[in-house]
Amino acid sequence: MEFLQITSPEDYRVQEIFTSYCSTFPEDERRDWDKLSTLFSNPKVKIISVLHEAKNIGYLIIWELSNYTFVEHFEVFPEFRSQKLGSHITGYLFENYPRIILEIEPEHLGDDAKRRYSFYQRNGFNLIDEMYVQPSYGQGKKPLDLWLLANYSPENLTEVKDEIYDIVYH
Repeated sequence: MEFLQITSPEDYRVQEIFTSYCSTFPEDERRDWDKLSTLFSNPKVKIISVLHEAKNIGYLIIWELSNYTFVEHFEVFPEFRSQKLGSHITGYLFENYPRIILEIEPEHLGDDAKRRYSFYQRNGFNLIDEMYVQPSYGQGKKPLDLWLLANYSPENLTEVKDEIYDIVYH
């Protein structure tokens, strides 16, 4: 498996990533193209294309924050799901980023949410906040009640959330 940082919105993989991003994540859980494309020039952000057997199988959008990494989006494309590739990707994350935080839909929202929560639990993440609210991604988009998960125990959860709000969702 290869993990290649994409540094330009003109990269040929970006259209495939954006198309899947838009079909997988609901409107309120994602950035519009104009906001997403600005991430390529943000020094705190890495947009990583995940390749397996020379095929682009998914991507990560991660933020390197003060003393942890925030995974904003993590997707394995639909045709490559249920092949244990997501577990390989979390292995990569753990090897390269020792302190990771991410947000997910609460498991009671449906079978997909329950499956995702189970996946993250199996892969070393624990629930650290059930009262987290993802701010709106912009005009016409709603804030969302989500859960925060991490692979460690943050010392000050309020500071972590404030940093995510101030930097990721500014």
